[in-house]
Amino acid sequence: MSDSRFSAVKAYENQGWIHGREARPLRILAEYLEPESRFEEMGVEDTIVVFGSARILPRDVAEERLAQARQLGEGIERAEMAFQMSRYYEETRELAARLTKWSKSLQEGSQRFVICSGGGPGIMEAANRGASEAKGVNVGLNISLPFEQNDNPYITRKLSLEFHYFFMRKFWFTYLAKAIIVMPGGFGTLDEFMEVVTLVQTFKIKKDLPIVLFGTSYWSEVLNFGPLIKYGTISPEDVNLFYHTDSVDDAFEYITRRLLEGGLPEPGAHL
Repeated sequence: MSDSRFSAVKAYENQGWIHGREARPLRILAEYLEPESRFEEMGVEDTIVVFGSARILPRDVAEERLAQARQLGEGIERAEMAFQMSRYYEETRELAARLTKWSKSLQEGSQRFVICSGGGPGIMEAANRGASEAKGVNVGLNISLPFEQNDNPYITRKLSLEFHYFFMRKFWFTYLAKAIIVMPGGFGTLDEFMEVVTLVQTFKIKKDLPIVLFGTSYWSEVLNFGPLIKYGTISPEDVNLFYHTDSVDDAFEYITRRLLEGGLPEPGAHL
């Protein structure tokens, strides 16, 4: 018997095909099934999601860069703003730690109200870092980008997930969420915030979902819903779909009170 000159490749091992247009439905399905299996393995059924900018620095890093800018005599204004904005990194870190300690005190048996971020640097890192420092498991839903957003080092390893499709990543943000915290951010944060508010407004999300817009001075400049009310494109009561605050204490009290008032939603009570 002569050796075969050709060995067929199984479809799921055919890299050219699996990454092609025809297999896109399989790739989308994989980004539903694989995260689901990890959440089941780790007992994660509820999350508190934190959105925010990847560009906001830890206080010590911002302080060091400001000192360097002043020494060089250039880039001072930008470094001063980065230092000012670093408060949101530290406040995210503190709030995530406090919420993690609170969730661990519930003793519900499974992982309740686990901190979840977009998995990258900045505010996302601060959220995972705070949860990690409180010795709690935490989730990072990273996205593959051309400029290499890498997962931060504070995510629980088995809960560090990498997505290709933004819409599948956003599905997992909202599906498990029992509360959402929106820290200062850019286009991505605005996109995530607006989508969640739209889903709540249109009752596509039926569960009670507290949404905290953190950073009153920042968001009052970035968002002005007055004209939307004036021209009738939203209802006046739509601005009550989210809660404004500039205080870690207030955000913590609001989120925990809303969750407790809701009778601590049953594990797995999703969209």
